[in-house]
Amino acid sequence: MASAGTFKFELISPERVLFSGDAEEVAMSGTEGDFTVLAGHAPVVASLMPGVIHATLPDSKKSIYVKGGFAEVTPDSLSVLVEHAIVADEADPRHLEDEIAATEKALAEADDDEARLHLDRAIKALRALHTR
Repeated sequence: MASAGTFKFELISPERVLFSGDAEEVAMSGTEGDFTVLAGHAPVVASLMPGVIHATLPDSKKSIYVKGGFAEVTPDSLSVLVEHAIVADEADPRHLEDEIAATEKALAEADDDEARLHLDRAIKALRALHTR
């Protein structure tokens, strides 16, 4: 049960539930722009861009790279569904390096500006996690 000033936050990938717990604030990049969810947020469904979700929890902070996905916000919860995610404090540096290399290869092969923009954004987010 979320306490005053917090809300239920769930991050789910096809493989597993990556996080389920209370959050005070979650910031992410939507296709319509960056946004931050707080307790009592208006209901919204948003498509996510590749990038890092920054979650402020009651006793810690968590950073999670996502390739994209969807967020559903209600006044007392946030559910984020992603195809692929890497939790920063669980990530093996070699896995991040492999992910960066694969994304750079995809960028080199991209044939439209929108794809290049998304892939470039993903590379920057992955590199930021890798240097932590």
